Amino acid sequence: MNEDHGLIIVYTGEGKGKTTAALGIVLRSLGYGKRVLIVQFGKSAFSGEVKALEQFGDQVKLIQGGKGFVGILGDKKLISEHKQAAIESFELLKKEIMSEKWDLVMADEIIGAVSGNILDIKLVLDLLDQKPEFVDLILTGRGASQEIIEKADLVSEIKSIKHPFDKGIKAKRGIDF
Repeated sequence: MNEDHGLIIVYTGEGKGKTTAALGIVLRSLGYGKRVLIVQFGKSAFSGEVKALEQFGDQVKLIQGGKGFVGILGDKKLISEHKQAAIESFELLKKEIMSEKWDLVMADEIIGAVSGNILDIKLVLDLLDQKPEFVDLILTGRGASQEIIEKADLVSEIKSIKHPFDKGIKAKRGIDF
């Protein structure tokens, strides 16, 4: 395997920091002039990274395909709405990956969509088998299945030891979003 071989990278676990870890690789790749695509499943609101990524112009593309997190933060949408958004986001993700115009692709919260039964795991497994050889692909989210873990080249589990939320401290701008 050489440097031109695209890796499959998974950030999973119950702790905070999966998206943040993936964005670290995004930032590193952008620094080398690579073209980056980010598709967010389940996220549909402004966050600091959205504004920061705008500075890279056409070198990076961000697609927020979700309808928000399922069943939390006041979510009142039907499961069918979340599933439809996930399918549409997946179709965009696959089309963009297969276009071969991206060096690095981040599928943020796609694992959570699978583990939450919002997206069929078979679609994701097929995509992992079909992606162009040179594309590095990062998948994030809680509950990575054994099948996804087996196909990955690198898997990191983020484990929560302590969290400010446990003390009643709400999400903080610039830290959590």
